Amino acid sequence: MSYDKKALALHKKHKGKIEIRSKIPLRSIDDLSTAYTPGVGAVAMAINKNASKSWDLTSRGNTIAIVSDGTAVLGLGNIGPAAAMPVMEGKSVIFKKFADINAIPLCIKADNSQEIVKFCKQIEPSFGGINLEDIAAPRCFDVLEKLEKELSIPVFHDDQDGTAIVILGALINACRVLGKVITELKIVISGAGAAGIATARLFLAQGIKNIILVDSKGIIYAGRSNLNIYKEKIAKKTNPRKLKGGLENALRGANVFIGVSKANIVARAMVESMDKKPVVFALANPIPEIMPGQALRAGAAIIGTGRSDYPNQINNALVFPGIFRGLLKSASKRVTVKMKIDSAIALAYTVKPTRNKILPKVTDKNAVKAVARAVAGNK
Repeated sequence: MSYDKKALALHKKHKGKIEIRSKIPLRSIDDLSTAYTPGVGAVAMAINKNASKSWDLTSRGNTIAIVSDGTAVLGLGNIGPAAAMPVMEGKSVIFKKFADINAIPLCIKADNSQEIVKFCKQIEPSFGGINLEDIAAPRCFDVLEKLEKELSIPVFHDDQDGTAIVILGALINACRVLGKVITELKIVISGAGAAGIATARLFLAQGIKNIILVDSKGIIYAGRSNLNIYKEKIAKKTNPRKLKGGLENALRGANVFIGVSKANIVARAMVESMDKKPVVFALANPIPEIMPGQALRAGAAIIGTGRSDYPNQINNALVFPGIFRGLLKSASKRVTVKMKIDSAIALAYTVKPTRNKILPKVTDKNAVKAVARAVAGNK
């Protein structure tokens, strides 16, 4: 049975993957009177007098919302909020399994960023944090920036910073294995959407200067036409030699290729044109920018993909459970750049890296603990 058929059968049998369970028994009238009326009135009024008590007297302190408009779901694109629901339920299961966090999927109809922002502001009293998920660029940048300013609970966009953190962690370990200095690398990022721009931003914060982003129209450089405001901003901080042209030109002499774009856009000759012993992270799913076997034959020293059936899976599921575990534990109100960098370093140092093991497995709970400690330690 293929995974497609197996997944359809599983979801039909269970009618989804999540449910709500009561923490307390309701065996008697006394139980009901304490959990609900009349006893619950005293709890409600205690919160009315001091709103901060909601963190101690309700489930809010261990509950987050997963908010998506369904415009950029996995590799499926703009499939809408209803179709996004099984993916968000999957995120909920991961949060619960690996970080013991209650995560409620909320897939919403929204025509613009303002509607998403308004929705998140309205639900703020019920949650300890918000995980934005599968919202297309450039809308996702606008939503995150506004919510970070306007909410008093932390907001994290997994497709932006979750991806950036796990890529940085993988690159740290690739450098440990190959004896390279991370700040001296020439890095090419294919894809200038949520993941690509966020990864470039985090690399810049880490002190890496020679970064080249490439989108569907070619190399991004300051002054290029048809750039949105977010690409314009990153163009001013990257591509220091003002290279122009396509991906092939960008990759000549590069130390690292990071693909967060689409399948089969990197030819073997492009990898051969890179510097000696290059690092290739081809993360498009399910078909990477170049298949690992081709990259290996072209001379790549370390290869990572987004897939679990090859060595070196680079998956943001290694990051987001620990990020929120640390945020909730420390009652942090915002995810800082230092938290992101420290999380990447902590994730990297959970393993002794080799060429075929630059990150822990997604199922390794030590990754959650390490990232959570890094985040909580920044409070």
